[in-house]
Amino acid sequence: MEKLNINQWAEEDRPREKMAVLGADHLTNAELLAILIGSGSQKESAVDLMKRLLADCNNNLNTLGKMTIRELCDYKGIGEAKAISILAACELGKRRQAGSAEERPDLGTATLIYNHMRPKLQDLDVEEFWVLLLNQHYRLIKKVRISHGGITETSVDIRIVMKEAVLANCTILAVCHNHPSGNLSPSKADDELTRSLKRACELMQIHFLDHVIITDGQYYSYHEQGKC
Repeated sequence: MEKLNINQWAEEDRPREKMAVLGADHLTNAELLAILIGSGSQKESAVDLMKRLLADCNNNLNTLGKMTIRELCDYKGIGEAKAISILAACELGKRRQAGSAEERPDLGTATLIYNHMRPKLQDLDVEEFWVLLLNQHYRLIKKVRISHGGITETSVDIRIVMKEAVLANCTILAVCHNHPSGNLSPSKADDELTRSLKRACELMQIHFLDHVIITDGQYYSYHEQGKC
């Protein structure tokens, strides 16, 4: 029976498409390796080739990582470039295992937010507005610059802020922006924006922690001032 190429498989069975829809944890080791090499031989798909290779390694990735380029190239369908890709992936896996998880910064107070964001904002001559997306332990998941504006104000779309919050699955949200003039006093626009953000967070059941205004050397916190 004629072999089907991977691009002739049902879309949900193709490794790349399967990973895009379901995530890497739903793929077998053979399917993950097939993504790396891209194609097999005339007689075997990339997945079947990787199944055979893994079977010869007793389905042990550590054993696979100890193979040489020459040994991998003995398999029809694996050339030097593919062999190098496989061993490079094995080495990355080994280095990841040896490494430690990145420590997420704690941004649970206005002072911590100020210390974290000041290096980014202190020397700017225009305003920037950033959203800080936090987990339930006040640890930073992601920070996103929402806008880059003029000397005295910057435009912020609440919908974009909330979209970023939902995509990051955050439970706590804080925002900050700089005042290049050095004047810490919030403007009426700052006050209205803070109120709008707090209302939007309440609707989405996200805790709105603070809006911090940053200058070079000082900060203003809506939370510390009892205004949010």
